[in-house]
Amino acid sequence: QVQLVESGGGLVQPGGSLRLSCTAAGMRFSAYAMGWYRQAPGKQRELVALITSGGSINTADSVRGRFTISRDNAKNTVYLQMNSLKPEDTAVYYCYSNRGLSYWGQGTQVTVSS
Repeated sequence: QVQLVESGGGLVQPGGSLRLSCTAAGMRFSAYAMGWYRQAPGKQRELVALITSGGSINTADSVRGRFTISRDNAKNTVYLQMNSLKPEDTAVYYCYSNRGLSYWGQGTQVTVSS
């Protein structure tokens, strides 16, 4: 049974930083594409960043240059380093994995507010 557990969300002031982590279990982590999506109130879920099993990265235009996705296959963990946070980054952030079938974490709230 695949499980994805996110951590690292919270409240941060504009311009601040957070690092999200997602640890996976029940899967051969290195074979999966991993990513982060987010969903703000009243909006559709959107891709933030994706990293393939080979290490290729796709980052949304809205966060490029501020957010960095990385993975540690030895720790079965994918990270999202978020810098220069803006109020519009406020959302629930979901960890995502895919290898034909998709799996989702429960989500972690990120709130950017002064």
